[in-house]
Amino acid sequence: MSEHRAGVEWHRSGEFRYETYSRNHEIRFQDGLIILGSAAPANIPRTAAGAPGVDPEQAFVAALSACHMLWFLHVACRAGWVVERYVDEAVGVLDKTSISRVTLRPAATFSGRSPSRQELQALHEQAHRKCFIANSVKSEVLVEPC
Repeated sequence: MSEHRAGVEWHRSGEFRYETYSRNHEIRFQDGLIILGSAAPANIPRTAAGAPGVDPEQAFVAALSACHMLWFLHVACRAGWVVERYVDEAVGVLDKTSISRVTLRPAATFSGRSPSRQELQALHEQAHRKCFIANSVKSEVLVEPC
């Protein structure tokens, strides 16, 4: 078992009114990386201060996408495939109270021989089964390789 930590910090700047308070905050990771966070643009009043940042919904979708990619690279390498490039344009659907579905659309480029459609599907199925994040959420996670 391992622990994974992240910190979030926000400070008031100006009046603390719904229409104007900044949603900007810092998200800090164990290795010292800091990224700017914010609310989703649709959830920020136009009168509120702040700069764009990663919103929690984007971070959730990105975590699923990155976890799947890392496991895909693992299983592909173990199976003897040489992956040159991997891209994913993942999309999360936010319903009224939750992200109900995340669709991953990964595309991988291989060096030398490429896996057949069936072999590629098997690699993605293995990666999906191993993905800690996908195994931890109630959202439906679809994998639709390009």
